Formats: sequence, C-alpha cells, structure tokens
Amino acid sequence: MADLETRIAQGRGDTPADLVLRGGRVLDLMTGALLEGDVAICGDTIVGTCDSYEGREVIDVSGTILVPGFIDTHLHIESSLVTPFEFDRCVTPRGVTTAICDPHEIANVIGAEGIRYFQEASAHTLMDIRVQLSSCVPSTHMETAGAELLAEDLAPLMGHPSGIGLAEFMNYPGVIFRDKEAMKKLRLFEGGHIDGHCPLLSGRDLNAYIAAGIRTEHEATNAEEALEKLRKGMRVLIREGSVSKDLHALQPLLSERTAPYMCLCTDDRNPLDIAEHGHLDYMIRTLIALGTPPLAAYRAATLSAAEAFGLKDRGMIAPGKRADIVAVDSLEGCHAQLVLAGGVRADDAAFAARGTVAPVGRHSVKAPQLSPAQFRATGNREETDVIGIREGQILTDHLHETIAIADGDKHPDVSRDLVRIAVCERHGKNGNVATGFVKGFGLQAGAIASTVCHDHHNIACVGVDYADMALAANRLSEIEGGFVVVRDGKVLAELALPVAGLMSLAPFEEVRDRLTDLRAAARGLGVTLEEPFLQLAFLALPVIPALKITDRGMVDVVKFEIIPG
Repeated sequence: MADLETRIAQGRGDTPADLVLRGGRVLDLMTGALLEGDVAICGDTIVGTCDSYEGREVIDVSGTILVPGFIDTHLHIESSLVTPFEFDRCVTPRGVTTAICDPHEIANVIGAEGIRYFQEASAHTLMDIRVQLSSCVPSTHMETAGAELLAEDLAPLMGHPSGIGLAEFMNYPGVIFRDKEAMKKLRLFEGGHIDGHCPLLSGRDLNAYIAAGIRTEHEATNAEEALEKLRKGMRVLIREGSVSKDLHALQPLLSERTAPYMCLCTDDRNPLDIAEHGHLDYMIRTLIALGTPPLAAYRAATLSAAEAFGLKDRGMIAPGKRADIVAVDSLEGCHAQLVLAGGVRADDAAFAARGTVAPVGRHSVKAPQLSPAQFRATGNREETDVIGIREGQILTDHLHETIAIADGDKHPDVSRDLVRIAVCERHGKNGNVATGFVKGFGLQAGAIASTVCHDHHNIACVGVDYADMALAANRLSEIEGGFVVVRDGKVLAELALPVAGLMSLAPFEEVRDRLTDLRAAARGLGVTLEEPFLQLAFLALPVIPALKITDRGMVDVVKFEIIPG
C-alpha cells in the first residue's frame, strides 16, 4: 500500500494517480445509480471517483460499467480440482477478487500441513484468498479421515494475515449437545467470526446453534428455511455449485431490502462448470434474469459479503477502498471486460509474475489392493436402506427397498436403478470397506470411482460389476488419486489428482478437457446425472441428511448414527 500522504495527494489531484480508469460508469451500491467520472487508483487503493483525474497510466473503459470485485463467501478451492494458483488464473478474470475458503478437504487428508499450504499460497495469488481454519476434521466420529485437528492444533494457525475466523461448523449436533471438543473450538474463536453449516435445523435447536456465536449459513436449500435463519440474525449465503444448486429456490428472497444480509457462494465448482456457465458472474446474471433487482444482486456479491466477514476495506468503488474493480459489459450480462485485483490487472503477464508454493500431499492414497469379492453386500435382511439421490442437491432421501439375497449377496439391479456403492478407506489406517445401495445414477454397466469423497476423502466407488469396481479403485492408488471410469476391465477415462488425491498439477484447461471426457464416459455407462463425480463425493458426507455412507457403514444422518449391519 502507498503511504498516507501519497494517497491523499493523488485523491486530491495534486499529483497524477498511478492508474486512472476513464470512460466507464460506476455502479453506486447505495442508490443503484450509475455515476459518471474517472476512477483514480494509488497502488492497491481507490483514491478518487466522480471527478476528472490525470494518471501515469490511463485505461479507457468506455462502454462498460464498473462494479466492485466479487467475493465468494464460502468455497473449498480443492473442489475446483486445481491448485490455488490455477484456481486464481481460472476465476479471477471472471471478476472474483476475494475467495473465502475453508481448506478442510486437504486438512482431512494431511492435517495442518494442508492449511499451511493454503496460507502460504494466499501470499502469492492475484485474488485475495482468505483462509478460514477448518473446524471439523474429521467432520464426525463415523468416518476414518487422514488427520484429526483439535482445538490445540488450530491455535498455532491463528493470526495469519489471510485469516478471518473458524470455518463452517458442520458438527451441529456437537454444538447443540455441547460436545467438549466442539466447545473448546468455539471458545477459541469466541467473539470472532464463525461460519455455520446446519442444514434443515430449525426451532430451538437453531436458536441454540446461533447462540454459540455462529454467524453465517450456506446450507439453506429452501426459502422457508432461509427466512427463519435470516430472521434469527444469520447471514444467508446463496449457494450455486456443481452439485448443490440453491439459487433458484432462494432467489425470491433476495431483494433490495434483504440484500444487506445475503451473500453469494459456490462451495464446490469445477473448471468444466466454470467454463460452461461461469462462477459468481453466472450467479449474478442468473439472479437478474430471474427478476432480482441488479442493485440487490451486486450488493450480495460485493458489499454485503465484505460486511458479513468484516472486510471493511472492500465492497465498493469508493475512495479508501481496495482497488478490486470489474468492468462489465452490462449489469444484466455481467461479462468481465477488465479485472483489477488490488490494483493489478488480471492478465497473463500478472499471473506469470506470481510466486508459487511447492505442492503437498503427494502419495497420499495408501489403500490396499482391493478384490471384487470385497464389493459384495452381505446381510441377512431383504429390506434394504438405499441412498436416494436428489440431483442438484447434496441432501439425499432415505429409501427402503426389498432386495433379494442370492449366493449370500444382494446384487445390483439396473432395472430398478439399484447399484452398488462402496467407500474404501485409503489413508492406510484400517482398510475398511463398506458397501450399500444407491438409486439415481442410472448406471447400466461398469463403475466409476473417486478419491474426492467428502470430507474424509476415502475412495468412493459406484458400479454394477464388482471386477470393474475393484479395477477402478485400484487404479486410483496407481495415479495418486482422482477420478476413474471403467467398463469390461478397461479404463475408459481418468483424471489424476496427485495433490492429496484432490487437486491436479495440470493447467485448469487440461482439467476441464479431462472432465469433459469423464462425463462422456460416464454417460456411456448410462449415467444420467449432469455431474456424477461430485454427486458421488457428497454421498459419503455424514453431516448432510438423510442417508449417507462412510467406510464404517451406512449412516442415518437424522439419528446421527451408523445403521447396524
């Protein structure tokens, strides 16, 4: 940041500004008016608006509207499948200049080392990556993760410049029933920022959860749920990811009246969806197309987000604010023509000039060789608990189906869309393999497998043929994690994710192309889901109702217990 006297002198026009944006109109987030005049920038700070300025460098932005940089208020960069540096290069040119991330995906694999990796990376990216400290590693006691982070493990990570507070507190039963370790973590951050995660929680249980000092919620999936949480003082983050798609359900709530208390987030969005649709830019133009006033949409994406997370230095194009600026073609179109992140133009030269950090979490897939017989579903009851997929949501249904037992096994039945799902422990701790049934993939043959398996990131595999399932799972060990599609003993498509089994070392464009091939291969097996790989990953997350599976068995999330075999 330039010194105080220089900022004042350039703002007053006594000396030329470092940079002037000329010819555009500025969206006033107070009134919704479009303001004429130059925008003067000194270093990384806006120093002048609504006037004429001279600058050492002048950029003509005629015909565009200048809006503040967008703030993604909750995401896991690991779920973009690329490193923080490739995520920066992929998303910043779309106008996202601040990302508030929770690195609990990598933390569940390698612990505090993963959080430190993101903290170190944040010092080099163009976008401002804010690294929350992961609250639930593992997310519950009903899974085997690669690491465990207690309150005393988080304490040394506090105070980093990228920090804001404690990331999403997913173990909401631990909060409302006063689990001792949950209380230690909440006390550690008491009075600071704590992110929420409490799907379908309401009434007195919700009151108790919020009374713990938890301020935000991104898991509201319907307007009634979101409205109760708003009325009880939570900031509601509208989410639109690759799997969790809540924008259409919550859009009617977003108005100029509620916008100060609502924000936008993606949670999990991969490079293929970003390429096909966009990121926060997609959310903004979709909201406006659905009838949201532009002022409300842009407030939620910028100023409201900054205020919700205590980032007082950004969220407006105004003197004294960080120079995070997006020149868009129109408010309705929201296509970025120019992006400044902290006063730096987001272009190829700027990305090439960044520093970097060595990757971590290599060779983290330590699963034993799996045999086809390990994917059988043993049991002596024909009545079977089945995970029912809700496409576009991470909520699932707890279904009950009658499945005949033959040769000591319950076989997949493609005519009823009942296929095998398995979670195989991959951290080298116990070799657990749990199997069950899932309905909703449409799978007719073969298998798909993944080490992106929230939040423990064991191997998740769904299939019809046990030999193909074993091949897919074993192939993941060979490529250090990733996604695999198999049919008739052959690997049809794959994407290696060697950074903790979560992130590729390849450019995001290559990851995007591999995802296209993987989706096509999955469709060739009969899969009907638009995003089968991340949908599969969330089937193993035992903090989202109603039925899930971990390496320890099928989990009744409503009762918060493993279903006896």
